[in-house]
Amino acid sequence: MQDILKEMVDAVRDPFAYGRKLKDDTGKKIVGYVCTYAPEEIILAAGAHPLRLFGTTGTIERADAHLQSYCCSLVRGVLEEGLRGGTDFMDGMVFPHTCDSIQRLSDLWRMNVTRGFHVDAVLPVKLGTQSARQYMIDVLHRFRTDLARELDYAVTDANLNKAIKLMNDIRRLLRRIYELRSDQPGLMTGDALYTLVKATMVMDRARCREILRKVVEKMETAKSLSEGDTNSTTGITSKRLLMAGGICNQPQIHDMIEAAGGAVVWDDFCTGSRYFETLIAADKDPVTAIADRFLKRAVCPAKHAGLRNRAEDLIHMAQERKARGVIFLYLKFCDPHAFDYPYLKDALDQEGIPSLLLEVEDPLPTEGQLQTRFEAFLEML
Repeated sequence: MQDILKEMVDAVRDPFAYGRKLKDDTGKKIVGYVCTYAPEEIILAAGAHPLRLFGTTGTIERADAHLQSYCCSLVRGVLEEGLRGGTDFMDGMVFPHTCDSIQRLSDLWRMNVTRGFHVDAVLPVKLGTQSARQYMIDVLHRFRTDLARELDYAVTDANLNKAIKLMNDIRRLLRRIYELRSDQPGLMTGDALYTLVKATMVMDRARCREILRKVVEKMETAKSLSEGDTNSTTGITSKRLLMAGGICNQPQIHDMIEAAGGAVVWDDFCTGSRYFETLIAADKDPVTAIADRFLKRAVCPAKHAGLRNRAEDLIHMAQERKARGVIFLYLKFCDPHAFDYPYLKDALDQEGIPSLLLEVEDPLPTEGQLQTRFEAFLEML
């Protein structure tokens, strides 16, 4: 598996270097984004490459002059890269309005990062009404027009349908990989799964589809072989866990959980299942179809689709995947997830599903401290 994933590992290790090389090699324009509510299909249909930003691996210095110290490390890290010039190769930046911090990041980027264009997509917060649907469609039509103007590229329905097919293929493949690993966690480490999903938001999407097909083929072959081998061990004896939160930007957490005897068999992350859940209908007007997916997919706490939807989705996910516990992994100072947590924990408690809350930021606390917490939680299950 390592040989298949090497290209993805390299891209994840340095997304900006990957973006620069892709631009040099192909001439594609690079459009940055920070959230899964960014309409990737429209960016692809505009002939550009969507590149998700995950913060910075360096020290945050410049951004702290513009943001409060209690702003999440993701937003501070993205602004840091923009201010220090790490994103200068990008042709533009797209900001879907979600949490307050992302909205303020959009304002700060527009005022302080002069390289490239800046486009907002002010999507509705409440998603369960007909007026919200029409508003979502109108916003995406405007986004299509704005992007076509900034990139000087005709965003045709034919290009949109092609991009929709590509992204639907990727979503199907990611879901299949998740399902295979949920059945047999030993088929792929959590670290490798994290790398694979994150790479899908960084790399050329057509190339990703090729690699994902190879991964699925290899995993299905390994699964068939293990089912016919009575002596095979596939990690099924590990305690099955579900993780939930905003983003998982720390692959070493998976290593620690697995070392403690656990296996994350599914997740509720925007760098996980929320990225690939729900396909785009191929038999509608393409912009309307993209809008409908945003309305139907599992929401994050920055959107509202019902009073108990998130709790019900999380419980269903845990029960369907036979998870014995849930680990909440939150970035420090992420208010939407922090406000969401008490009612989610209460709903899990009522169903008899234990949970553990971890609030982290880059860099992580010492490995020993986290390892002890994972071991204690797993012993309790």
